[in-house]
This record gives sequence, structure tokens and C-alpha cells, in this order.
Amino acid sequence: MLALRHLLLLSGLMLAVSPAFAAPPVAPALPENSIYRIPALSLRDQQGTPFSLASLRGQPRLIGMFYGSCQMACPLEIETLKRIEHALEQAGATEIPVILVSFDPARDDVAMLHKVAAEHRVSAPEFRLARPEQGDEGMLAGVLGIAYRPLPSGGFSHNVVVALLDAEGSIVSTTDASGAPDPAFVKAIVALEARR
Repeated sequence: MLALRHLLLLSGLMLAVSPAFAAPPVAPALPENSIYRIPALSLRDQQGTPFSLASLRGQPRLIGMFYGSCQMACPLEIETLKRIEHALEQAGATEIPVILVSFDPARDDVAMLHKVAAEHRVSAPEFRLARPEQGDEGMLAGVLGIAYRPLPSGGFSHNVVVALLDAEGSIVSTTDASGAPDPAFVKAIVALEARR
């Protein structure tokens, strides 16, 4: 009987302190159209920092794809993204984080990513160039509307699309980032930031 009392007392104490040891709250489920639902896409940026695509959840950002040895479209894409950031500054808005994921992970190692970042004077974590370490970068390209195919020369034929994502990874707007910033795209970023 004494043992039973001790057990009941111990159970009561456990219930009293259990909130302190409770598991952290579970994040709400991602929307059906979130790119963060792409399974197991692990990345590494130009500083060698590993991260998952899903870890980017929580704030709006711009996302696109590129490859490091590109001589035309990809450098133009990076410079267009820098001009978008400048346009946001001119509009009185805050800068938005950028991530460009390589579709040439065989050649785009961390040293190549670092080289491209240095050439364009961009730095992580605000502007990340990343390589897939695990997972299907082709699925990301498909969701973003990016088509690419290898060329016999070793390069790629590809289009240049950058998407504006909300904090949950849903695509709000897209732009062809191969020239001057699209004013409608800049306005979409400003509007999204204003709703936060």
C-alpha cells in the first residue's frame, strides 16, 4: 500500500513538471504548393555551410538556379538579382535573401561557388550560391519552371527564372532574370514584405 502511495505521489509530481519537459511545438504543416515539400534536398553554400532546402522556411526569399562555369546567362542573372536588391533599396524596402542552386553539382564544388560569389561580390547568408549534396535538383527545377539540358561543349542550355517565395515556400511571383528588373516583380516583393 505504501508503495502504491509513493507511485501515485511520483506520478503527480511528474504531471506537475511535465510542461517543462514537453516536446517543442510542432510547426504547422507546409502548404501543398510549398517548394519546401521537395524531399531531402540537402545543399551546401559557397562558405561550405550545409543546410536543407526546408530549413529556409520562415521568411520570404528569391530562388533560382544556375551553373558556375556559365559565361552568359548566369552572370547576367546574378547581376539582375543585385539590381533587384538595389531597386528594393530605392523603394525603401528591405533586401530579400537570395539563393541560387546549381544544376551542375558535378563541377560546382564549394571552391567554384566561392569563386563565382567573389567575382560578383555577393556573400552568404544574404546571397547564397549552393550545390545539391543529396536529393533531386531536377525536381526543384521543374517546380520553378527552369528547363536545362547539357550541351556537348560541357555547358548547359537553360532558361533563367527567379521565383519570389513567401515564408512558407509558396511561389508568389516569377521573373525572367536576364535583364533589367521587372517593376511588377519588384512591386510584388515590396507588397509581400509589407504583409509580414
